[in-house]
Amino acid sequence: MFAKGRREFQDQSGYWELIRTNANVRRLWFGAVISLFGDWFNTLAIYRIVQDQTGSPFALAAVFLTKLLPLALASPLAGVLVDRWDRRKVMIGADLIRAVLVLGFLLVRDAGDLWLLYLLASAQIVVSSVFIPAKTASLPNITEPRELLTANAFLSATWSVMLAVGAAAGGFAVDLFGTDAVFVLDSLTYLISATFIARMVIPQERDEAPKNVSVFRAAGRQIIDGWGYLREHPPVMRMTWAKATWAFGGGALVLFLALLGDTLFPAAQTTGIGVLFAARGLGTGIGPVVARSLFPDESRWPRILGACVVATGVGYAILSFVGWIPLIVVLVIFAHAASGVNWVLSTTLLQKRSEDRFRGRVFATDWFFVTIIQSGSIILGALLLEAGLALRTVILLFAVVQILSGLWWIVVVAPAEWEERRGE
Repeated sequence: MFAKGRREFQDQSGYWELIRTNANVRRLWFGAVISLFGDWFNTLAIYRIVQDQTGSPFALAAVFLTKLLPLALASPLAGVLVDRWDRRKVMIGADLIRAVLVLGFLLVRDAGDLWLLYLLASAQIVVSSVFIPAKTASLPNITEPRELLTANAFLSATWSVMLAVGAAAGGFAVDLFGTDAVFVLDSLTYLISATFIARMVIPQERDEAPKNVSVFRAAGRQIIDGWGYLREHPPVMRMTWAKATWAFGGGALVLFLALLGDTLFPAAQTTGIGVLFAARGLGTGIGPVVARSLFPDESRWPRILGACVVATGVGYAILSFVGWIPLIVVLVIFAHAASGVNWVLSTTLLQKRSEDRFRGRVFATDWFFVTIIQSGSIILGALLLEAGLALRTVILLFAVVQILSGLWWIVVVAPAEWEERRGE
């Protein structure tokens, strides 16, 4: 497995070549550009509503949790659906449902309606819990081996650029036009995304459900089979923990980023959040592009995954002492460039190592781990702030957690990869 991987990545497809020659990737990319732009507008609008109505760090943390916990809880069943159903139709259906759901945010008018905001945000992310593994599991089906890393890096960079552009523009748009216009725009972007995905062709090896068995029993059996597959394939199981290792500290740090951004420009608070989230997006876009050029040999990736978690922690640790806004922005870019490398390299390894008929459940498990741990990190961080600890003190605390998590990966997980490689 490892030797083959080294050969495949020596001759990588170029970005322009990929988009020019692979129509399926091109259509998936166009859809992602449009929907992600709307998503970040939507996210900034929700943050603004909650901050205006409550001013509570824990209330804002609850928004993060509504975008994480439902994803974690729905992921096991979502993985089964992605392996059993046509992934193209799954993504189209998810886009259409989300186009309707986000219009419901127009009904949120005051603090008494916040329950509806949380409910709609949860429903939106439950639907996303099916879309996300469907998209990720489809990528090996529509690419050649030499295109896979390039496609992952390109789509990750797209996510990052749209985070940067969408967050920066979204913060400005919310402050200028209000939240209602943003929610209508987000709904339209899902419809456009569905149009692009409808034109894709995605070959797929499905995991057929047992005959004469109820839907729920069949789903349960397939979930168990998916966990069994991970237990029997340690190299796959290890990679499902790469993003989760980042999440121990990273979950709370992203929450703190929103709270810190809210203090940068008192006269335009959403703009401040947008600036820092744009820096985050710029970093996660730069990191994978640089890593693709510097580390084509995947035998080096396991240690790089841990080193990137450490680097994220170091960036935030320095940030906790800094007051100058330009330097804060630079540190956020650096920290999330490292996290972007962790994300793309671990995703590519999971795609290569897992069988097609199990791949949806593998990525659902990947999301389950990262979202559960990220949620716990956010809850703990919010509770510490509610208890009266200073924001920058808590940033430093979770930066240290991040550094220790990365060191754990380097010391404990990476050696297992080397042992397995020597045994081939």
